[in-house]
Amino acid sequence: MIGSSSLKVFEVLRWASSFLVERGRDYNAGELLLQHLLDKNRSQLLASLQEPVDVQIQKRFEKAVKQHAAGKPVQYIIGHEIFYGRRFLVNEHVLIPRPETEELVLGTLQRIQTARQTKLNQKLVDVGTGSGIIAVTMKLENPSLQVTATDISSQALEIAKKNASQLQADVTFYQGDLCIPLIDRKETFDIVLSNPPYIPKGDAKLLSTVVKDHEPPQALFGGEDGLLYYRRIADQLPEIIKDNGLIVFEIGADQGKQVEAMLKAVFPNSSIEIVQDINGKDRFIFCQLLM
Repeated sequence: MIGSSSLKVFEVLRWASSFLVERGRDYNAGELLLQHLLDKNRSQLLASLQEPVDVQIQKRFEKAVKQHAAGKPVQYIIGHEIFYGRRFLVNEHVLIPRPETEELVLGTLQRIQTARQTKLNQKLVDVGTGSGIIAVTMKLENPSLQVTATDISSQALEIAKKNASQLQADVTFYQGDLCIPLIDRKETFDIVLSNPPYIPKGDAKLLSTVVKDHEPPQALFGGEDGLLYYRRIADQLPEIIKDNGLIVFEIGADQGKQVEAMLKAVFPNSSIEIVQDINGKDRFIFCQLLM
């Protein structure tokens, strides 16, 4: 593609689209990559289709397009993803945010406004925070919350802390396995949120190479049946959840009844909702303790 003279924006995009489609990738990825390199939003990019692209930018763009064609996610190439209208840093140590998780945040915010959850200065913890998207977004959307987050990965926490700092969200981070750092500190919470790894190991072959070969496996797979981390968190919850607390999980599409049964076994006096995502798949568990 690259020559000694500048190509126009539309020519660069046309090359990328053809190159990516031939390799089974999304043709729109080129547009996202060029937006990043030119520091333009989509409207600005489309308004500049007849403008020349600097040769050095062309070279960087060609390299990025080829990286994506080889399987590297666009978000890892450009270093960020948009979540709940905000830009979050991501890299190969954290899961790329999914749109469904925005629905988890929205559903939790709505339930916090109910009569049982209206008191100020509630304590919330995001267990297994990854890039920090849930913890940071909850704090920014409801500043009265006291927000804590845990993760076993020091590399993930480094990204989460950077996101909290850049977005000016006051979040406390602890490194450790699930709820263990909270139990060790004898901390209790009004709201416990978690989007743990929930893909069964056997389903790895069903994932695209962009996902299974690049996103961190410890953030994807939840044991043989995908339920390992729900079991472990459910066992730990009694030590960290307050009376009348709210527990929120993101789940796999066929895991609702099993996770509901786990929570009912630990908290028989609770009200549990299995909520579908925008695609009509079971995706969230909201468990309200009735103590």
